[in-house]
Amino acid sequence: MDFTVEKKESENNAENAHPTTLDSSSQLASALDSNNKEIEERQARELKAGLHPLKQHKFVFWYTRRTPGVRNQTSYEDNIKKIVEFSTVEGFWVCYCHLARPASLPSPTDLHLFKEGIRPLWEDSANCNGGKWIIRFKKVVSGRFWEDLVLALVGDQLDYGDNICGAVLSIRFNEDILSVWNRNASDHQAVMALRDSIKRHLKLPHSYVMEYKPHDASLRDNSSYRNTWLRG
Repeated sequence: MDFTVEKKESENNAENAHPTTLDSSSQLASALDSNNKEIEERQARELKAGLHPLKQHKFVFWYTRRTPGVRNQTSYEDNIKKIVEFSTVEGFWVCYCHLARPASLPSPTDLHLFKEGIRPLWEDSANCNGGKWIIRFKKVVSGRFWEDLVLALVGDQLDYGDNICGAVLSIRFNEDILSVWNRNASDHQAVMALRDSIKRHLKLPHSYVMEYKPHDASLRDNSSYRNTWLRG
C-alpha cells in the first residue's frame, strides 16, 4: 500500500474541505470545551462548599396550569413557569421537599423536570427531532412512580442518559400520565433501550403498556398523548 499517496489524498481532502464545515466543527468543539470547563468549575465550587454536585447537568423544575381547549404555541409558552433550578444533591432535596405532591395538584396541570437549557416544548431545538415514552397511571399510584422517575433522572441512572431531555407528569381528570422525552426519535436502539431502562427502574408491572410518540407527530395533530405510534 502506498502511504505517500494516502497522505497526499488526505492533505488534498483537508485543503478542499468547505470552510463553513471546518468553521462549524471548530465552533462546536469550542462550545463543548467551554461547557465542560463551566461544569468542572461549578462542581469545584460546590465541592469546596461541602455540597455534592450532580454528575453532569443542572436541572430545572417547570409548572404548567393548562387551559382546556386547543393548544397553540404562544398560549402554551405563556403558561409555562420556571419553578426552581438545582445542580447538587442538597439543592434537589430542598426543591423537591417543597414541591406540591401530585395528589394535591388540580387538573389539567403539568410538572416538568428538564435539563438546564432545554425548555419543555416540542419546538425546542433539543426536542424537535425527538419524542417521548408515555405511561398512564391511576391517580392513587402516580405519585410514587413520578418520584421514582425523578430520582432515576437526577441520579443519571437511565440508559442512554445523554439522549434524555427530561420528564413530565401530566395531571388529568381520570388518570395521570408520565412521559420521558428523548432527543432522537429515529435512533431505534436508543428509543427501545430507554423503554427497557424505564421499565426496569420503575419496576413497572407487566400489565402497564408504554406508548411512544415523536414530537413532530404531536405538532401535526396538536396532541401530546393521542395517536401514539409505538407500543411496548
